[in-house]
Amino acid sequence: MKVHLVDGTFELFRAYYGVPPAHDASGRPVGAVRGILATLLSLLREPGVTHVACAFDHVIESFRNELFAGYKTGEGIDPDLLAQFEPAERAAAALGIVVWPMVEFETDDALATAAARFRDAPGVEQVVICSPDKDLSQCVVGSRVICRDRLRRADRDEAGVVAKFGVPPASIPDWLALVGDAADGIPGIPGWGEKSAGTVLARYGRIEAIPDDPAAWDVAVRGRDRLAASLRGRREDAALFRRLATLRTDVPLVEELADLEWHGARRGDLEALCREIGA
Repeated sequence: MKVHLVDGTFELFRAYYGVPPAHDASGRPVGAVRGILATLLSLLREPGVTHVACAFDHVIESFRNELFAGYKTGEGIDPDLLAQFEPAERAAAALGIVVWPMVEFETDDALATAAARFRDAPGVEQVVICSPDKDLSQCVVGSRVICRDRLRRADRDEAGVVAKFGVPPASIPDWLALVGDAADGIPGIPGWGEKSAGTVLARYGRIEAIPDDPAAWDVAVRGRDRLAASLRGRREDAALFRRLATLRTDVPLVEELADLEWHGARRGDLEALCREIGA
């Protein structure tokens, strides 16, 4: 069997910006909820989709906001989109999909935890993380755990991670710490870019293994003196940024593998929701 783990927050954002706005009879925005219903139904209709769970950021903030003041918040998100977070969770649940609403943790932490828990379970052939989020590349294991961009119909296994980022999955948090991640509010280390981070980490693997003295580097990279000086003066920042970028695999998910098996929609709940949103 294959286990499909869906990034519900991404799907909601994609639906909000990808479908025309719509409102119910009382004027509440419902276009994104209709869109996520459609995309999840599309997934459930695909051959071989038998075990499914969907995680959402029930709130935008998480424990990471306590670690770093600059980490992403809900500021700037369109109120019409925020208003559809809770109905989107109800929509997924009405379809009969296991839903993980995250408060202390984030969607990606739930997906990382589930991938680590179920990848070696008896009968599991592959775990498919349905998200293009680069953070989740750290969860990839060979071709057993992959990331799938459903919009572009593209899969990323371990070889694909190396081809895209220049480093294996285990080094993705270090790569993000150096390069930064604007979507999450991680600024990165000044001067470091995708190519330089990939080249250096391909050799050293972890940030702490990169020598302070550029003369000790045995890898050719443009501007190594500048890069080494920038990292040398910001080692503590780099360690914090890597912690922010490292996904947790200890989220207390109560479901076992058998609970993820899809047995159809909760018809009464789905009909009620469809009446509510005019779908």
